[in-house]
Amino acid sequence: MSPAAIASLMMITSGAAHATVNAVLKAGKDKMSSRALIDGFSALIVLPLAFFLPLPAHAWIWLAASGAIHLVYLTSLIKAFESADMLVTYPLMRGMAPMLASLVAVGVFHEALTAAVAAGVACVSVGVMVAAFGRHLDRRVLMWSLITGASIALYTVADAQGVRAAPSAPSYIVWIFLIDGGIIAALFALWRGPTFILSARSEWRAGLAAGVGSIVSYGLALWALRLGATPRLAALREISVLFGVLIAIVFLKERATPARLASAGLIGAGAVVLVLSG
Repeated sequence: MSPAAIASLMMITSGAAHATVNAVLKAGKDKMSSRALIDGFSALIVLPLAFFLPLPAHAWIWLAASGAIHLVYLTSLIKAFESADMLVTYPLMRGMAPMLASLVAVGVFHEALTAAVAAGVACVSVGVMVAAFGRHLDRRVLMWSLITGASIALYTVADAQGVRAAPSAPSYIVWIFLIDGGIIAALFALWRGPTFILSARSEWRAGLAAGVGSIVSYGLALWALRLGATPRLAALREISVLFGVLIAIVFLKERATPARLASAGLIGAGAVVLVLSG
């Protein structure tokens, strides 16, 4: 199997895991406490590996940048999920990310972008955002979703550069989870105070499972970005919305509209183009 095919498979698997983790977050009673549990468990799980892997030399600046962007991302993600259904916020925030990531990757870091990849990115992005149509979008929901989408694009590009600069993909992956889990999760837990303790008592099992899922999701995504171009792979990961829509309908009992279901066809077509373009 070629590196491009391996990277594609990694991103598709990553997308499925990502949708599951976000469904756990959405289902949590206190979103910030749930996020602290997820990222805290992720950090604890990868911590032993830090003693056996080389330090991410030449990637520290990217880790710092990514950590700062992730703080904005997670805060806005929580605010968006507190304001509206997953079927509204998730497609909107994920839909704009591939286009923005492609613009930054090509315009700033001069990554290649073929016509086929551009078409696939556009198809996935439009398909994903169509899934959010069909009901009135509150300005607050729109604002937090757009901030989240922009943050996704920025940390994707930053982490793509970082994982390529590090001595190995596992080295960078471990440290990004240590930063997110060790620092951001601690900030969120302190912010919520006693509420976090109550949430941890009742939701620690879900947090642990989602923590493992988070490692699988973003770990695979980072490893894939070391193997291939950012525009193609960033868009390919957004088939997570297909899984997200299914989870939201079946498990979270949210209402689907014809527009959201029809968007699956656009996303699927874009994914096929992206896979074939590799």
